[in-house]
Amino acid sequence: MSRYTGRRSTGLPEGPKSASSAKTNGLAADKKEKVEGSFDVDLPGAEIGKVCTRFPPEPSGYLHIGHAKAALLNQYFAQKYQGRLIIRFDDTNPTKEKDEYVESILFDLETLGVKGDAITYTSDYFPQLMEMAEKLIQEDKAYVDDTDREQMQKERGDRIESKCRNQSVAENMALWKEMVDGTERGKQCCVRGKLDMSSDNATLRDPVYYRCNPTPHHRVGTKYKVYPTYDFACPYVDSIEGVTHALRSSEYHDRNEQYYRVLKDMQVRPVHIWDFSRLNFVYTLLSKRKLQWFVDTGRVEGWDDPRFPTVQGIKRRGLTIEALKQFILSQVCSYEADDFVLAAIFFFVVELCCCCCIL
Repeated sequence: MSRYTGRRSTGLPEGPKSASSAKTNGLAADKKEKVEGSFDVDLPGAEIGKVCTRFPPEPSGYLHIGHAKAALLNQYFAQKYQGRLIIRFDDTNPTKEKDEYVESILFDLETLGVKGDAITYTSDYFPQLMEMAEKLIQEDKAYVDDTDREQMQKERGDRIESKCRNQSVAENMALWKEMVDGTERGKQCCVRGKLDMSSDNATLRDPVYYRCNPTPHHRVGTKYKVYPTYDFACPYVDSIEGVTHALRSSEYHDRNEQYYRVLKDMQVRPVHIWDFSRLNFVYTLLSKRKLQWFVDTGRVEGWDDPRFPTVQGIKRRGLTIEALKQFILSQVCSYEADDFVLAAIFFFVVELCCCCCIL
């Protein structure tokens, strides 16, 4: 009779094996289990009592299982080193963000048992961020650009400097004022960091720091007409809030060099980035933008639809929170984790439906 294998298999029956191969595979499995069984790894340069991590969700949708991994991981290391965890809402895009999402994220974190030592908002730092943008413009480390989006993308791809790159500080400050006031001229502009247009790393080719957006913000209303990008705000706020280790999924790995460069240009306290493997799923959408489409078009009951990979959707489907935690903790926090296989097995076990079936 064929033997049905467990969590690291493809889910298909296996034929009989020789004693020698079984022994060898058993040793390999034991070794792998020790690696994958928990988050039992060390953060570089971490000291007991001095570690500070942060979980920075954008309030533009409900938490899904990928966010759950990040939240639990940040809490784990904060507790391991007897440090602090900051829950920070990255609310820099008023077009997408709502109080509803803030409340749902706090509810989901409570459901997951994730408790921060502080709850903050990037919008708390808007005045300081604007001052920093002005400082970089005055130091000729940033400039205001009115190039249209498509042309800017092409120039960045071709490593061509913008026609605005060598404007005088006075010209840049005048255009920055237009942006702050939200004038028609200001709406045509953005602030870009003057980094390295010749770099092989595309994220260093003068990234956008600030955009003009007249949409009312869910917390500060119409007080501001300009908002920082994640690439500009995150390094600054991490630094001034005392974050020691910024845990980010591997999808941001190429942006690490940019993160460090921005901190250097700002001349603020350095922060250590630590990458963990991104959670991937087969036949399942994790993009909040795409999930939002299903909600907006009425193809699902809401963000808690049992076919959704959100924390509330999975819970409504019947999966216990403890099972979800065990699934997250079964993965190693490095590139060795075969997240595609684990995710496939996870969804096979709990019989979660593919969002495509909703169509």
